Amino acid sequence: MTHSTDSNQTLFERAKALIPGGVNSPVRAFRAVGGTPRFIQRAQGAYMWDANGRRYIDYIGSWGPMILGHGHPAVLEAVQKAALEGFSFGAPTEREVELAEEIIRHVPSMEMIRLVSSGTEAGMSAIRLARGATGRAKIIKFNGCYHGHADSLLVKAGSGLATFGHATSAGVPPEVVQHTLVLEYNDVAQLEEAFALHGKDVACVIMEPIAGNMNFVRAGVPFMRRARELCTQHGALLVIDEVMTGFRVALGGAQSLYAQQIPGFRPDLTVLGKVIGGGMPLAAFGGPRAIMEQLAPLGPVYQAGTLSGNPVATACGLATLREIARPGFYEALAARTRALTDGLTGAAQAAGVDFCADSEGGMFGFFLLPRLPQNYPEVLTTDGARFNRLFHGLLDGGVYIAPALYEAGFVSAAHSAQDVADTVALAREVFGKL
Repeated sequence: MTHSTDSNQTLFERAKALIPGGVNSPVRAFRAVGGTPRFIQRAQGAYMWDANGRRYIDYIGSWGPMILGHGHPAVLEAVQKAALEGFSFGAPTEREVELAEEIIRHVPSMEMIRLVSSGTEAGMSAIRLARGATGRAKIIKFNGCYHGHADSLLVKAGSGLATFGHATSAGVPPEVVQHTLVLEYNDVAQLEEAFALHGKDVACVIMEPIAGNMNFVRAGVPFMRRARELCTQHGALLVIDEVMTGFRVALGGAQSLYAQQIPGFRPDLTVLGKVIGGGMPLAAFGGPRAIMEQLAPLGPVYQAGTLSGNPVATACGLATLREIARPGFYEALAARTRALTDGLTGAAQAAGVDFCADSEGGMFGFFLLPRLPQNYPEVLTTDGARFNRLFHGLLDGGVYIAPALYEAGFVSAAHSAQDVADTVALAREVFGKL
């Protein structure tokens, strides 16, 4: 298909007249990198096609959910069948129960679960539940970690906020965030000091086990271990936000990886999203029965949602989870992802470009830095102008990565060895011009 005019640009002009910034989520904007957002027309497997008919190897994967790639036959069949039966009922369905059983089977820290429609909703509800269960007001979060756009969490939240240079969001009164303590990620001493000062008032610590909104930064094992110990000691809840990492880095999520290194480790509450919906709007939060039974209609903590657990989304998520639970799935996905990060690292080194990368399962990140950063201030030392040139070089060559240096990337089971080889070959060419 050929176009005499740039359909992306035409669509963007129409969108800007109707939608703030021309996008319905800031992370889709190209304002940080410059240029025109690509308006995607269709996707299949590891590829997306824009409004000009241009094909891209897709390393965004709808920001993580498309772990099987786009249009997987089993998922597509499940969604089509569900849609024929009805979009939404406002009443319980068997599939909600089946999805809950499937999730809990793989994440043993969760005895009960509540399905919702977005990661923001799940994170916000988990914090409300933590406050209700403990009777405390203060929460601890970490600089650069993003847990959705609920008011009390929009404090140094990374990702899209960082892209536009804002430490917080307008429209959030100071009194709304007065109970939110923001600490540096991976700083054990600071965490200990916060509990020493405020321990009796802390309802929960919420953290991403791998922070995917400052690209890809792991919580160190000593940091995670100390967070668990301090929460237990002071009667606070440890909330692990696995919206991004859940079923993406391992079948049991990132918490299963920490449990291998920290005996008896498990969070008090887990927040899930993305992969569990397979590309449909679906998220969840869950934990031990004693905590979850504090939720309405059993307990005093109110949470509700008209489309929670809707039948089409649960069909999509359930089909996805059943596919990825097949033996060998994660080993193959992790190997393909490592091949990509190793190839990119080699290409950068050959060009004399500072570069480092990390990955787990089907999630990866890279930095134009000589070594992996451990917290948000270190991430901010990345050369933004050089990243922008890298982004456009890859995009022009048909490789689509996140249009912001603060976002992790995602490999799917549909990415082939040839896709990775093509990506690395293009990157070698682009690095040579940086």
